[in-house]
Amino acid sequence: MPTKIIVKSNGSTRVEGDFELYDIEGNKYDLAGRTKISLCRCGQSKDMPFCDSTHKSINFQSEVKAHALEPPKQP
Repeated sequence: MPTKIIVKSNGSTRVEGDFELYDIEGNKYDLAGRTKISLCRCGQSKDMPFCDSTHKSINFQSEVKAHALEPPKQP
């Protein structure tokens, strides 16, 4: 299944499908076979980068809607 990424308003970023997750040093997270995870957007999770629903208790607000990006700038 291809990867699907869903950015939730006032919440996490949901990742579903076939994916791997790495930290900045190139270390791979052991996701224990999960094909669905939620990543924190509020920055307050105690289990970063994973969402622990802290956004609900801190009233995190971030309304997001899909939109088109500008074409990349040519060098």
